[in-house]
Amino acid sequence: MIYSLKGIVQELNPTSVIVDVNGVGYFVGISLQTSEKLSPGTPTFLNIQQIIREDAHLLFGFNTILEKEMFNLLISVNGVGPVSAIIMLSSVSLEEIASAILSNNSLMLQKVKGIGTKTAERIIVDLRDKVQKFKNSAENISTFANNKIKEESLSALEVLGIPKKMSEKIADRILKQNPEFSVEELVKQILKNI
Repeated sequence: MIYSLKGIVQELNPTSVIVDVNGVGYFVGISLQTSEKLSPGTPTFLNIQQIIREDAHLLFGFNTILEKEMFNLLISVNGVGPVSAIIMLSSVSLEEIASAILSNNSLMLQKVKGIGTKTAERIIVDLRDKVQKFKNSAENISTFANNKIKEESLSALEVLGIPKKMSEKIADRILKQNPEFSVEELVKQILKNI
């Protein structure tokens, strides 16, 4: 069983990476959150979850142990496969997933592509007792006083055809560094980073 990989990022895509470990390239599925922490040609260390099926041996990599633990919790739920779990980890932060589960917010989970009503409810029932530590693990990214500016910026970008999920993460990152930004400045910066 492969537990971790330490090597050089040979090739990087938003949802996958090839890690060169002493001349052997490993294809690893990753979330957007992990992808943001990697860059081609640099050394990396990934926590790996190996999934062996009849037709494939799959590797999924995570920047943190917490992300790997959440992935394993999600795939333990009937109806949630590895790809759905990676999509969820790419769309929503660990804290937001935990918060949605703990507050019975199935609508928030259903916003993730491929998660329907029944699956969202099953996630909440199965994982309610197991996600408490994720809620406390880091600061909640959405606690900005500038929520109004963020929401107006995201609405403006949606009008331009840019999906909210894509621009929201960038907005959070920019507002963390520049909380005083106006709507116009934030929109410009998001467009530069897409």
